[in-house]
Amino acid sequence: MRIFSRSFITRLFAAVPFAASIGLLATTLPNAAHAKESAAVSTELSQATLITASDSTDGSAPLAVALRLRLQPGWHTYGQNPGDAGEPTAVTLTAQGALTGQTDHITWPTPRRIREASLMSYAYTGDVVLPLALSLAPSENTLTDGSRNTVLNAHATWLVCATLCVPEEATLTLTLPYGPPTPSAQSPLFEAASQATPVPSPYHATIAPNGALHLSGPDLSPVAVKKAWFMPDQSGLIDQPAEQPLTVHNGSLTLKLKRLPEFGLQQPLSGTLVLQDAAGSQHALAQKAEPTSTNPPDETLETEPETGLFKLVLFAFLGGLILNLMPCVFPILAMKALVVARLGKTERRTQTVSALCYTFGILITFLTLGGLLLGLRMAGNTAGWGFQFQSPLFVTLVTWLLFVMALNLLGVFEFLPVNTGSKNQTTPQHGHWHDILTGILAVVVATPCTAPFMGVAIAGALSGPPVIGLGIFAAMGLGLAAPYLVLTLAPGLAAHLPRPGVWMQYLRQFLAFPLLGTCVWLLWVATLEGGANVVLLLSTGLVLLAFAVWLYGVAQARLIQHGHSRGTAALHGLALLGLIAALALAPALHHLAGQAPTNATQPATLPKGVEAFTQERFESLKAQGKPVFVDMTAAWCITCLVNERVALDTASTQQAFARYGVTLLRGDWTNHDPAISAFLKAHHRDGVPLYIYNAGHGPDQILPQILTPGLVLKTITP
Repeated sequence: MRIFSRSFITRLFAAVPFAASIGLLATTLPNAAHAKESAAVSTELSQATLITASDSTDGSAPLAVALRLRLQPGWHTYGQNPGDAGEPTAVTLTAQGALTGQTDHITWPTPRRIREASLMSYAYTGDVVLPLALSLAPSENTLTDGSRNTVLNAHATWLVCATLCVPEEATLTLTLPYGPPTPSAQSPLFEAASQATPVPSPYHATIAPNGALHLSGPDLSPVAVKKAWFMPDQSGLIDQPAEQPLTVHNGSLTLKLKRLPEFGLQQPLSGTLVLQDAAGSQHALAQKAEPTSTNPPDETLETEPETGLFKLVLFAFLGGLILNLMPCVFPILAMKALVVARLGKTERRTQTVSALCYTFGILITFLTLGGLLLGLRMAGNTAGWGFQFQSPLFVTLVTWLLFVMALNLLGVFEFLPVNTGSKNQTTPQHGHWHDILTGILAVVVATPCTAPFMGVAIAGALSGPPVIGLGIFAAMGLGLAAPYLVLTLAPGLAAHLPRPGVWMQYLRQFLAFPLLGTCVWLLWVATLEGGANVVLLLSTGLVLLAFAVWLYGVAQARLIQHGHSRGTAALHGLALLGLIAALALAPALHHLAGQAPTNATQPATLPKGVEAFTQERFESLKAQGKPVFVDMTAAWCITCLVNERVALDTASTQQAFARYGVTLLRGDWTNHDPAISAFLKAHHRDGVPLYIYNAGHGPDQILPQILTPGLVLKTITP
């Protein structure tokens, strides 16, 4: 092989270009700002810079630094294990000045496979970001003034290849001022790299003498996994370009790898396992397999049952149906039933149109939320079902809305202007928009109330093709709307409702109190998410809204008695000012909530004997052979809170945990937590609650979403 200068071709490798996931993510981000990006070292094939996630540093936390390579189209560079051809990128990073430190450890994003004839390579293309975490400490010569700087020096070497390869290198320098870290213009690149990095695998894995990589996990199934491949951390152990036949059953997965003679029978295997669902969505897991002396039986790939989609749709419908019984939603259904009872048999057409409008509001909201979740998932985001309740601002707005609804039920005002055509009219007549908005509200308040079957249905919706996913979300909507639809479309059922009377007014007022109770619960949730400052602003908004709707109600009464006048116009204006004043608090509330630490409340809220969940603690307990129970919960999840109160935090259950040596790990998803999101995603769940039990050996066991003390005791009993 001929060797030329650096500006010419020096080595020959076989490979073809491809688009790496980190390149796809990074190229969509703006390139106009270069606040903390070093001067570039450019060649004909690539451009190298050093970037940081913050514009300054004080050494209080590891500094996120990255080598950024912008490769010409058709060229690629290599990952930690380059495969059968190539060399890994290497970076030596040092810090001098006010703070010092050194590292050469790259956090590798998931590479893509390049197959060419009998060779396999693992590489990146496009805009490549390779992060490093640099721990810093004050130097001996630290100055006492505020002008001290930290100078980062990096020396990087990499190989740029297409059909031919060229070795390249660069020395890069970047200066950071001393101060509290503030996000730089390049911080989104680090977020994209983090999303492309493998997460710790939740599955127990073994590698057999015949090369069978076997995984165990209750959420593994032919529906959830359509394709899979394994990329080892080290070359020379398996035949990397060889096919990896896949076998999937409910609860297990097997990849047939081809062992090389250098791979010892008692040697473990580590690497990146990529699982792909039917929609093409990929989940990269950092997987380690322990050696076993037993070969699993040869099996063929299990095909998806024909009834799989039907079951998912059925589960979705049943989950939506049960949502009507949740304390947030039941008052809304009861209000609609009151409408049917008030109208009686003579207004059948009005009832039907009302039910259809209510159903339309529910369906359009479910489809919007489902489409948003599917879009976020396709973009690589880890958002799950109920994610909107992780925002203190959203929780506040829902609290205000439910409070206004409660005042409406108590008769303080009516949502829509009353019909003043007759002074004798006492029942406000609402239009179709009122029914649509009621359906929208029903979905909004229902999302934190995860019903049985919904976890499986939502996971199926988000793992399949978008059209099927939206169909499953529509089935949930139909389940939520079904009781009111049946009540209005079946005259025989409506005829059994009590006759209209004074009792309806009292029942209507009584339904305000479950909504007021929900407001108290949401105030608690907002406090956990945003801190004590949220209480003042949220409560001030409640007072302003109460004042506004009271004025609006007075104006409505005057309108019925005296018609339009300057007095009613003035009252309407004052009511509008009160509403605007309440809404004006939202930006300040959002800002204050953002200042609260996301995990500040978790340690204080854990009962005695319960530990905070971490993936490391979970894996450590399993490695020691100790039984562990995982409770993934959130303050805004009613089902979670009920299960904890009834089945987990009881004295009898805690005594059983202590008797059998079970460690209870609780993960709080009230605020967004990437580690918990990754754990949920790895178990093919997209919301809480999620309950996992591992006896200290074997696969994880997923429990139902509704717990009883007997079920928990039966599960943990050896």
